[in-house]
This record gives sequence, structure tokens and C-alpha cells, in this order.
Amino acid sequence: MAKSLLCFSLIAAFALILNVCIASSDQEIGIYHLQRGKFSVKITNYGATVLSLLVPDRNGKLDDIVLGYGSIDDYKNDTTYFGALIGRVANRIGGAKFTLNGRVYKLPANDHGNTLHGGSKGFSDVIWTVKEHVKRSHLTLTYLSHDGEQGFPGKLAVTVTYMFIGKHKLAIKMEATPLTKPTPVNLASHTYWNLGGHNSGDIFSHTIQLLASKITPVNDKLIPTGKLSPVEGTPYDFLHPRTIGSKFNELPDGYDINYVLDRPSGPIHHFTKAAVVQHEKSGRKMELWTNQIGVQFYTSNMLNDTVGKGGFVYKKHAAIALETQGFPDSVNHPNFPSQIVDVGDKYVHAMVYRFTAS
Repeated sequence: MAKSLLCFSLIAAFALILNVCIASSDQEIGIYHLQRGKFSVKITNYGATVLSLLVPDRNGKLDDIVLGYGSIDDYKNDTTYFGALIGRVANRIGGAKFTLNGRVYKLPANDHGNTLHGGSKGFSDVIWTVKEHVKRSHLTLTYLSHDGEQGFPGKLAVTVTYMFIGKHKLAIKMEATPLTKPTPVNLASHTYWNLGGHNSGDIFSHTIQLLASKITPVNDKLIPTGKLSPVEGTPYDFLHPRTIGSKFNELPDGYDINYVLDRPSGPIHHFTKAAVVQHEKSGRKMELWTNQIGVQFYTSNMLNDTVGKGGFVYKKHAAIALETQGFPDSVNHPNFPSQIVDVGDKYVHAMVYRFTAS
């Protein structure tokens, strides 16, 4: 009897140790490499973050065109969201609260009384589980967000896949499934781009075209007013390509605004071109396609002598972010397309970057 109890105790202890080891391994932070020809990208499962992307210029010279830090520890203390996957709800939620099915949900107020990028510990600050990694093809990461995490209702199963398509395209596919309650979902990729190279200075000479005739204007706290305003004749008009710096002096501090994409009528899963960015000196060109209805154009206005890769210091306006998304603060604007996803439904957000050089 004593021997049986001893065996049982040893088995139980071993099982406990095994479970601890499994749990620990699930929490390990790694760096994962994808490569297709000359193109290569590095991603960490901390925040499902894009660390780097090497792309050739017109002469075949490779440069890393993604801003970032020199170590994973720096990402843990990051306030810029370099390369991160943002959720449960990207962008801002006014007043750090919303009402769903008659109940008021209060969220962390981490941005001047509002909620920014999922709260004080959003998806950019958690460790994702590696589901599958094929170096020449793709990386799939998963995360299970618990009921009440950062104030949001219900469990949410989230998956992101980074993948190469052909020789010149990088795709990101984000999916989320509510498991227990309806919940708002608006995921986004917050990569900072400089096509001249992450350490090449400001982005004023980059040319950009945004396929969007309207914006969602904001108040002094960057919360949408609920209106849609045409861009024609304003500094926000990029319907035709022009340099980012060409009308900068007409803005208080740069661009940080959601553009309403000119989508053809039809299901939201259809792709449309959102933006084209070009850098004349290197010859690099980046096209962005998405199935989403909006894109946040941000000119890194909050960078402030941030020490990045190789000790390079990123100054204000050192990069652009193009965050495809639903409209900001949609949970508080009934006239905006809803971001509420019901149990049994699935949120799918896809984006494709096409890189060329000439």
C-alpha cells in the first residue's frame, strides 16, 4: 500500500513538473526567421512583433526598412508599439469605456483618459504561442485572451500568420473568434516603415498615395468626432502621389488620422489597394492591399530620440505606419461600421505588402 502511494505520488509529482515545463515552454520568447530569395523577415512571439524586414534596392543592396530595438527587453518597455500586433481593439476608445447589450464596460485609461491600442497591457505586451513555423513559408502564432482581460468581455481566440506570397509579397492574416460573449475586435499591425532603411533619417521625401477620399476627423485628444470629411483641397489629400513633407507645414505636428478607403461595393473580404509608398533614392516601392475599411496614416510624431537598432537614434518623423483597421472608437459611434463580433462568427483581417525596386 505504501509502495503504491509512493508510486502515485511520484507520478503526480512528475506530471506536475511536466505541466510546469510545458507551461514554461509556452512562455518562452523566441525570434523566428522567414526568408524567400533576398527578402527576409524576423518576428518575435513577444507581441507577435515584426523585428526586421530586409528588402533590396534597385541595385540589389539590402536594407532593413523596419524601425525597432536592439533587444527583446527593449520591446518590453516600449511605448512606440514598434512592429507589434495590436488588440483586442486597436487605436483609441473614447473615455475608456463602451456599452454593449446594455452593459457599460470600463477599460484602462492609458492615453489622456482614453484607451489606446487595447489598454495598458494589450496584445502587443503578451507572449504568443508558436503554432507553426516553416522558414521559407510562414509563421503562425496564437493567443487566448481571457474574459475581462483589459476590461473586454468574453474569451477570444486569436491567430496571426505571417507568410510570403511569391517572391515579393509579405502577407499578414489576423483572425479572432469569440468563445463565450460578443466582443469588439479590431486588430492591427503597427510596423514602422522607412523605405530608405531604418537608419536613413526622416520620411519627408517619401512619396505616398492613399486611396481614400475621406477621413474620420478627430478632436484634440485624437478621438473621432463621428463625421466623415472629404480630403480634397486639404493637407490630407493623397489621392494623387505626392511627398509626405509637401504640406507638413499646414499641420500642427504631422499625420495621425484614419482614412476611409475607397472600396468597391461588395463583401468586406475582397481586397482593395490602400496605399502606395515610394522612395526615390533607393528605388523601393511598397504597395499595401487589405480587406479592411480604413487605414491609419501615422508619421511617427511621438518618436523622441528613441534609441533603436545598432544604437541608431530615431528622431521624430523617422518612419510611417500604415495600420489597416476598422474605424477608431467605433464602439461609441453607432454610425460607424460595427466592430462587435458575435459568438459563432469570426473576425478576419488580411493585408498584403508588395515590394519592388526600380
